[in-house]
Amino acid sequence: MSEIQYAILGDIHGNIQALSAVLEDAREQGVTHYACVGDVVGYNASPVECLRTIQELNCACVRGNHDHYCSHEESLQDFQPLAADTIDWTRKQLSDEQRKWLAELRLVKYVENFTIVHSTLDMPDKWCYVYHKLDASANFNYQTTSVCFYGHTHVPLYFEKASGIKSDLYDSIQIVLGTKYFINVGSVGQPRDGDSRAAYVVYNLKKREVRLRRVPYDFSITQERILESGLPKRLAARLAVGK
Repeated sequence: MSEIQYAILGDIHGNIQALSAVLEDAREQGVTHYACVGDVVGYNASPVECLRTIQELNCACVRGNHDHYCSHEESLQDFQPLAADTIDWTRKQLSDEQRKWLAELRLVKYVENFTIVHSTLDMPDKWCYVYHKLDASANFNYQTTSVCFYGHTHVPLYFEKASGIKSDLYDSIQIVLGTKYFINVGSVGQPRDGDSRAAYVVYNLKKREVRLRRVPYDFSITQERILESGLPKRLAARLAVGK
C-alpha cells in the first residue's frame, strides 16, 4: 500500500482562518486525501469561504447538525438562542446551490477502510453527543469498520472496544487489528477542550496510526469578522479560551 494519509477535519463552523492554517499544516504533514465529519458552517462568519474550500479539496464529507439546519427551512424554536441566531444568519449567506449541496450530504459515509459520521452511527439524524462509554456502546453495535471518526462535541476523545470499552484523550493512537475505535477529531473552528488552537487528525492508513494535530492561528481576525457581521459577541469571546 502506498503512503496514503488522510486529514480528518470536523466542526469547521465557518472559521476560514482556522481552516486555512489547518490545511497548510496538513500539506506539511504530507497529507494526500481529506475527509470531513461535518458542520462546515455555523457559529463563525465565513461559511461561504469554508464551504467552497471543502468543495475544492474534493473532500469526503458528511452532514452535521448545523449543515442540516442551515440548509433546511426547519423551525428553530427549540434551539438555544445563540445557535438559532447563528443558523438564521448563516442561512441568509448561502446561495440556493450551496444549501442544496449541504442538504444532499449523507449522514454516514464509508471512506477507504473507515467510516465518518457527525454524531453517532445508531441514530445519525438525532445528533446525539458522545462523551461517555455508555454513549459510545450503542454506536459500536452499528460500526462495521475498525475505525470511525466523528465530531459534534468539539472535544478530541476516543473510545476503544475490544473485550470491553475504554476511553481517553489522545495525542496518537495505534490501530490494532480486531479492535474497534470511535474517534472524535476535535474542532477546526471552535475547540471546546480549553485549547484555542485548531484541531484535526492525520490518519496514516499504511502505518494504521492516528495523530491529533493542534494548529495555532490568528483567532483575532475571526473575532473581528464575527463582530463586524453582527453575530453574538459570545461567539468571538469563546475562541480565545477554547470553550
